Order: sequence, then C-alpha cells, then structure tokens
Amino acid sequence: MDHKELQKSLRKKILEICHKVKSGHIACSLSCIDLIIAIMILYKKNNEDFILSKGHAAAALYVALNHIGVIDDDLLDTFYKNGTKLSAHPSPNSFNEIPFATGSLGHGFPQAVGIALSNKLKKNDLKTYVLLSDGETNEGTTWEAAHFSVVKELTNLIVIIDDNKLQGFGKTSEVLGDTSRISKFNEIGFDTFECSGHNISDILKVLREIEKTTNNKPKLILANTIKGKGVSFMENKLEWHYLPINDELLSKSISDVENYTF
Repeated sequence: MDHKELQKSLRKKILEICHKVKSGHIACSLSCIDLIIAIMILYKKNNEDFILSKGHAAAALYVALNHIGVIDDDLLDTFYKNGTKLSAHPSPNSFNEIPFATGSLGHGFPQAVGIALSNKLKKNDLKTYVLLSDGETNEGTTWEAAHFSVVKELTNLIVIIDDNKLQGFGKTSEVLGDTSRISKFNEIGFDTFECSGHNISDILKVLREIEKTTNNKPKLILANTIKGKGVSFMENKLEWHYLPINDELLSKSISDVENYTF
C-alpha cells in the first residue's frame, strides 16, 4: 500500500470506529493521522517511543497500531465501548506502544522529556517523538518542558505540533494568542522546522533533515494541518471537534476520503 492509499485507508477506519459508537474528536484525529503514519509507521525504529500528547485524537493512534499489528481487528471494534482497552483517550498498561495516559493536555510533552533524558543518560541513540496540538501550547507544562529540554540539550527529542489553528472553544489565535508560533521555540533555543502535516514525503524529508543536524538543541516540527482533513464538511469547522456522525454523514465522509487527492 503506498502512502496515499494508507492515508485514505486509515481515515476510513477512524470514521468507521467513531461512527459505530457515536463518538466525537473525529476532525482532531483526521488532522494528525498523516503525521502518525509518517512518524510511527514509516520512520521511527521499533524501540523508539512515540507519545500522542493530544490524547483526544486516540482514534488515529489506535488505527495506526491496528495497521502495524499491535491491535487486532476484533479489539479495534471495541473502541470506546464498556470494558475496552481502547478508551476515548489513551490509557497505559495495555500496550508497550502506549506507555502513559494522555488527554489531559500538557502531560505528554513532559513525559516524553523524561524518556529523552533517560536515553541521553544511557548514552544510546534512541529518539523520542511527541505529538502536541497547537492549543496544547497554552499549557504551562508545555513551556516548562520546553525550557528543560533546551537546558538539558535533549537532541534526541523531536516535538511535533499539529498546527490546525483550531481548538475546543475557538481559533487558537483568539483563545490565548498564537502560542504555537515557531519563533517562540526558536527564541528559547529549539532547532525548528516546518512542513505540511498532510504530505507524507514532506514530513519524511524533514525527519531526515533532522537526522543530519549536529547541534545541541532539541528539535521542533511545526506541521501545518487542516482540522478534518479529507472530509469536505469537516474541514476547518470548529464544531467537528466534538460532533459524531450519523449513517448519512458516514457515507458522505467515506466518499469524500475515497475521492480525495492527497
């Protein structure tokens, strides 16, 4: 399966599992699924950590783990149901690939920093990847973790911001200002990069560029994304942060994804 077919296939799985249990956070998952595909499926080593700090996009993480065989189809079908291991936000202790509970925004980044520091002290070459929402840069813990990363010279830490410019209650720029600006991370000492968050080749190109850097700075990728990417009536619509889809909208969504040109 090539990149573009994989982008479509996992989008359809997100739509289907969310429709089945009438759950929301669909557009948030469609916003970051391409980043997860590039980093977790196509790029990172098996023993490197990926932390989904924007845990409300758990559906995207679960379908990716399903694709690589960590979660089987029967288990994926239990998403968001009573007694499931696949709760609305990722919880630990079921899969090695989900080491921490995330979803309370601002928690995943500090946890990733701890892993990166541990790997540095062990003097191995493992990298730690952490995916944040742009709204998550409103959180104080984000900036504490960021400053700590710089002081400790965590060159093995790669922070990715899903910059779709919308958060739960409005445009990110209008809630607390544009706290995800790349210049802010530059100013405190990050090595920063920017890419399309929906172009797999572009994401992989930046990751390879990061591998070649030799400075002592932690890395940050600002990924320009669209909330609800691939579904016409969801794209850039705040309300689809929460809304579920009915049978009619599922059919329309699947059709949109199948005909989308990535």
